[in-house]
Amino acid sequence: MGLLMDKKNQNGILAKKEIDSLNKILIVDDDRKIVYIISEVLKNNGFSPKGAYCAMDALEIFKKEIFNAVLLDIKMPGMNGIDAIREFKNISAEIPIIIITAYTDIQTAVKVIKLGAYDFITKPLDFDNLIIVLKRAVERVELEKEVKRLSTVIKNYLEGLLGSGEAIRGVIEQIYHVAETNFSIIIQGETGVGKSITARLLHDISRRAKALFVTLDMGVIPETIIESELFGYEKGAFTGAERSKKGYFEIANGGTIFLDELGNMSPHMQSKILRVCDEKKICPLGSTREIDVDVRIIASTNKNIGKELEDRRFREDLFFRLGEFIITIPPLRERIEDIPFFARKFLQEAAKEFNRTVYELTDEAEDYLKRYPWPGNVRELKNVIRRSVLQSPTGIIRQENLKFLSYDKFEDKSKTTLLPLKEVSALTIRDAEKKAIMQVLEWTNGNKTKAASILQIDYKTLLVKIKKYNIT
Repeated sequence: MGLLMDKKNQNGILAKKEIDSLNKILIVDDDRKIVYIISEVLKNNGFSPKGAYCAMDALEIFKKEIFNAVLLDIKMPGMNGIDAIREFKNISAEIPIIIITAYTDIQTAVKVIKLGAYDFITKPLDFDNLIIVLKRAVERVELEKEVKRLSTVIKNYLEGLLGSGEAIRGVIEQIYHVAETNFSIIIQGETGVGKSITARLLHDISRRAKALFVTLDMGVIPETIIESELFGYEKGAFTGAERSKKGYFEIANGGTIFLDELGNMSPHMQSKILRVCDEKKICPLGSTREIDVDVRIIASTNKNIGKELEDRRFREDLFFRLGEFIITIPPLRERIEDIPFFARKFLQEAAKEFNRTVYELTDEAEDYLKRYPWPGNVRELKNVIRRSVLQSPTGIIRQENLKFLSYDKFEDKSKTTLLPLKEVSALTIRDAEKKAIMQVLEWTNGNKTKAASILQIDYKTLLVKIKKYNIT
């Protein structure tokens, strides 16, 4: 609106180009009278119509100008409307095409809808209905464009926090799609991969974003008070309860509660959480009244949840309630392409934190970081970068600034005289490959990325061979 007012102030009239961009409709009919009548109706209802009297002319116009919708007759000399739909869709699949015709057979209607037409309107035209259909069609297209724009914005936002490498891209897609649901989610991954950040992101891009995000570390709250912390208590419920207090679930009502380190939850608390999941109610200690709660539960674990279930340390029924959707975050050693991204991100943060000049990372230092196995994952990388910035007076992080990393044992193994896989004799290829892979995996403590580097094969090839030889 502001742009149009500026044009008017500058030129005394609205620029024709700006007017034409507002709800432009292409009308295609060989009956000139019909085109004229529809055009007048559309003008009176805020649209900007343009007519064409055959499909070929309409397609040429459509290639050169942007329209919000097309009104298309079926029966025309030359190319008919059905063939024209295919051509219009080839040029722009998103633009809605509304068929207008005097022929009302069901087969034709079904055919044009299958070809991608938005709607089917019969002659003589009900102009009130036509305007309603057109407005809905235009609004739908604009909504789809906005959804795509927001999708891109959100995914770029997620990549800016989690990385953009191939290994994490699937996780970002999962976050994007499940965030808008009410699914309970378990996030699993090693310590330091970013489970807490992921939980917060799931909340921030969900419908619950305006409500509270409450974090509860299941490993630090003593068992004796965890029930009162979760569900609250009434005054006098126990010695020292001098006033009533809300629990985390009531505080988080309408929002999200994040149960960090799920594996630390006792069997007693597992049964309590299961009840909340099933009934959506809590009962504070010392109270006889139940409180309805609408809380999305996100939980995290750095343990093998399958092993926990197998050993009966975790309730299977609770797992199925909390694990409606499971997100697995890969370790940093399997996301080598993201290491430079995180390193430079943490460099900027550390430089600001310590009030230092902007830091750079040399190619040698970057390569050094890529070859380190990162048992502490992203959290460890952040700490390493902070320490490097603190100890480097030059503003540039070089390889020698990273020597405090416990790297030697990995560096020594990489200098083994083991033959590359591509040089192993074809006569003993199967046994030699399997033995070599098992040996190198043992050397690297299961670090597949490092193993692939030593064996001189790419990471994906190594995974295929591990599966082929059933290496565990």
